[in-house]
Amino acid sequence: MRQDMILILDMGSEQNAQLARDIRALGVYSEIHPHDIDAATLSALPNVRGVILNGGKNRVVNGRAVDAAQHVYRCGLPVLAVDHPAQGCQTLEAWPQDEAQRLDALRDFVFGRCQAQANWSAEHFLEDQVELVRRQVGDGRVLLALSGGVDSSVVAALLIRAIGDRLTCVHVNHGLLRLGESEQVVRVFGEALGANLIYVDAVDRFLGRLECVADPERKRRIIGEEFIRVFEEEARKLKGIRFLAQGTIYPDILESGTRTAGSIKAHHNVGGLPDDLTFELVEPIKMLFKDEVRAVGAALGLPQNMVYRQPFPGPGLGVRCLGAITRDRLEAVRLSDAILREEFERAGLAGKVWQYFTIVPDLRSTGVVDNRRSFDWPVIVRAVNTVDAMTATVEPLPWPLMNRLAQRIPQEVPGVNRVLYDLTPKPTGTIEWE
Repeated sequence: MRQDMILILDMGSEQNAQLARDIRALGVYSEIHPHDIDAATLSALPNVRGVILNGGKNRVVNGRAVDAAQHVYRCGLPVLAVDHPAQGCQTLEAWPQDEAQRLDALRDFVFGRCQAQANWSAEHFLEDQVELVRRQVGDGRVLLALSGGVDSSVVAALLIRAIGDRLTCVHVNHGLLRLGESEQVVRVFGEALGANLIYVDAVDRFLGRLECVADPERKRRIIGEEFIRVFEEEARKLKGIRFLAQGTIYPDILESGTRTAGSIKAHHNVGGLPDDLTFELVEPIKMLFKDEVRAVGAALGLPQNMVYRQPFPGPGLGVRCLGAITRDRLEAVRLSDAILREEFERAGLAGKVWQYFTIVPDLRSTGVVDNRRSFDWPVIVRAVNTVDAMTATVEPLPWPLMNRLAQRIPQEVPGVNRVLYDLTPKPTGTIEWE
C-alpha cells in the first residue's frame, strides 16, 4: 500500500464523514471503522499512523455508552479521543468551535503526532486497488453489475485494468432505467470499450415482484435481491465465476447504518443483499466519496462525459415512482425525466448542476387538461448540488426554465397535470425521496 492512513473509530458522532473528508483534504487517506474493531482487524490494516475516537450524542448502544476496546489504546499508535473521556491518550473535550482552529488541531495530530505523509491521491489509490483486486481474485473470474452509472463504470474500468477479460459485465434492464439508457450502455461498453457484456431483459420479472409493494425499504431490498438472483443465474451459465463486483461507495455504507448510528435508508447493494449470497464481493471503491470516484475515473482515462455523468440510484426510477410502482406512473417518471434533462441541456445547466430528476408520487389532484377536468399526478422536480452526497443544497432554477417545464410536462406526459419544485436541502431531506 502506498498511502498512510488515519483510522477513525465510529463512536456515534454525526461528523465522522466530514472528519474523514477533512483528513483526505490534507492529502492523507482515512477510513471509518466500528468502535469495537477487533485486534486482528486493527493490526491487519495497512499503514495506519494514528487513531481518532470520535464521540458524539449517539454514543449509546443497547442503553450503554460505547468505548473502544483496550487493545486500541495499547496499539502503540497515537490515539486522539474527541468528545468523550478516555484514558491513556491525548484527549480533547471537543473540537474547537472555530473552523480554522479545528483544522489546525487536526493538522497537528495528523502530521505532528502521527507523522503521516501526504501521499493520498487518486492515482495511488488506483494502483493500490488494482494490486488488491489481483490478490483477492487470483486467477478467478468476476461478474460485474454494470448499470452504466459513474460508480459501476469506474469499477468496470478498474477491473479491466486489473484482470482484463476475466471480467464479465452484466447489464440488467429491469424496467427502472431512464429513457434510452440500456441502449446507451450496450453501445458504450459493449462496442466502444470492448467489454465482455451480457444484456438481460428482466423488465417483467422485476416489475412483477414489485407489484403492490409501497414501502421504499422493501422495494430496495426486492430490487437488490432480484439483482443477485439474476447474476447467479448468469453466473451458472459461465465457468469459474466466484466473485461479484459492485459499485458500492462510502455514502452507501454510511447511510445504510452503523452500530452506533441508525440507518437513513438501506442501499440495495448494502442492505438488500441476500443472506445466502454465494459470491465473494469485490468492491474496490467502497471507501470513496462520489467526488473521489470521479477523480479515480479520470485517472483511469474514462471519457469526461462518463466520469461526470449525473448520478443515478441503484434501484433506478423505482425510488422516484413513489409508493407502489405502476407501469403508467413509471412511464410518467421516465418521460418527465427526459424532458427535464433536455431543458437543462438547452439552458446550459447540464454540466453545472450535480443532480436533477423528476419524481411522481402516488397521489392525484384535480386539474384541467385539454379544457376538461383531470384527476392526475403531479411531477416533482428536484435539482441539487453537492460534493460528496452527504449534504446537498438546492439549485435556484431560472424562472423561464421552470415555466417551460410547467408547460411541457403536463402537455407531453400522459396522466400529469401539475409540476412542483422541491426546495428542501439535505438535511433535512435526502437527495432521493425514497
